[in-house]
Amino acid sequence: MPELRRDPIVGRWVIIDDTDPKKPEDFPVEPHRYDDPSHCPFCYGNEQMTPPEISAFRFDKTPPNGPGWQVRVVPNKFPALQIEGELDRRGIGMLDLSNGIGAHEVIVETPYHNKDVPDLELAEVEKILEMYVVRSKDLEKDKRFKYIMIFKNYGAAAGATLDHNHSQLIALPMVPKNVLEEITGSMAYYEFKERCIFCDIIRQEIQEKERIIAQNNSFISFCPFVPRFPFEMWIAPKSHKLSYCDISKEEITEFAGILKESLTRMRVALNDPSYNFIIHTSPINETDKPGYHWHIEIMPRLSRIAGFEWGTGFYAVPTPPEVAIKYLRNAKI
Repeated sequence: MPELRRDPIVGRWVIIDDTDPKKPEDFPVEPHRYDDPSHCPFCYGNEQMTPPEISAFRFDKTPPNGPGWQVRVVPNKFPALQIEGELDRRGIGMLDLSNGIGAHEVIVETPYHNKDVPDLELAEVEKILEMYVVRSKDLEKDKRFKYIMIFKNYGAAAGATLDHNHSQLIALPMVPKNVLEEITGSMAYYEFKERCIFCDIIRQEIQEKERIIAQNNSFISFCPFVPRFPFEMWIAPKSHKLSYCDISKEEITEFAGILKESLTRMRVALNDPSYNFIIHTSPINETDKPGYHWHIEIMPRLSRIAGFEWGTGFYAVPTPPEVAIKYLRNAKI
């Protein structure tokens, strides 16, 4: 019989199908698009095809907007929000609106056209994660912004418009609804129990050992008990930290290792699926949310959200995390 599970953080219900769970081979994987590197604006030597770079990690002080980089950040050529101007919040009767102010940046993660995180050396993955901190801390200085969203779309099915490995950062003038729901739920738990709900989830996962993909001294990767998508994975710091920017140099090394391993296991177990990942972090300069805990959510694009999900807010998950974990653990990497 299918099982209903309630997310302890936001109260969302999901339907878990444990009667006939889908295996990796039951999910059709959409083929990846392979762009021509000679026309790829993110490839080494094509730097003139992008807007001028905002930041980069470079070898031997090579000049900007040319070769010699490891990780490169450029403005999104088609930004969701514009950085110039003022917010100008206003109302028309009962309707609220403001100018579309924000920052939209692209983090080109590697000079190599055909390499994703599983293909990179550990030091290369560390540079990507370090750049997330550099850009977040810089944008946090802008008083117009309230939240920094870092995310990645890998593969056309996940929304990637270019094949070259990259992630994105959007600075928003307000805190997104999904984040507010997490904060509200985690703070309600904290006020009742005087403990962080994420810390309690991590402790329980470590105790039960049923859904853990990998762990090291600082991080744990696991399939959440209440996923929204089949083979969904979370990575979280074991120590309580509000913001991604609180990560130390030593922790970046361990985060890079567990992220690389988790994505490699997913690639092998699921035949290189498209996926999204999102870093969930606290709003800018909000240190009064002791119940919150930053983490990253990784969602393979194996199923589609349809009318039932849109109409109810429920998610139907055809593979229980207790089944998914077996394939992820047994992946030969």
